[in-house]
Amino acid sequence: MDSLTPEAKSDKASHMRILALSTILLALGACQSGSGIGAAFDTRQNAGTCPPAGSIYNASRIVVFDGETQTFPNVEYTGEIVDVRLYCRYAGTAPVRAEVEIDFAFGKGPAGDSNRRDYRYWVAVTRRSGKVLNKEYFTVPANFSDGPVTGKTELLQQIIIPRADDSVSAANFEVLIGFDLTESQLTYNKEGRRFRLNAGQ
Repeated sequence: MDSLTPEAKSDKASHMRILALSTILLALGACQSGSGIGAAFDTRQNAGTCPPAGSIYNASRIVVFDGETQTFPNVEYTGEIVDVRLYCRYAGTAPVRAEVEIDFAFGKGPAGDSNRRDYRYWVAVTRRSGKVLNKEYFTVPANFSDGPVTGKTELLQQIIIPRADDSVSAANFEVLIGFDLTESQLTYNKEGRRFRLNAGQ
């Protein structure tokens, strides 16, 4: 036998309607909040380690000369990759997504004739064995209006680590960064030669 008063029955029915409405709203919110991957970026603890990231030593700096004579008065511009930081997120069986922050330092030499210079660089995703899986090129601008030395931090998003399934750790891959160098610039770096960023001072 139902011992509830009419007022209690009314309150109980009201609570049930509110609970049902809340459940529907939560379900709709989940459908409209975007992909599960996006939610995983913000809330899930990583299921594994991030891939190591850094600059290739022989491609981490660049010296641009005016002509073929590689002497101090002919230095136009210099550049260096100072630091690389990588952040990644696992999301189920999907490829691991990463963001990379790159700190650059730039210098204008005595032969530099402009306060603006674009530096081209690349970002490669490789296996630890060295096999390149993906390589993209980017451009970072430098502005020397305030002096012969400047710097900039670039943030690259949506770097994809293409693991086969969720049993593969992103630690099996590497993210490598370097300047886009000519053969002579690469040889110059391999010989261990360099000028300071403030070569014009």
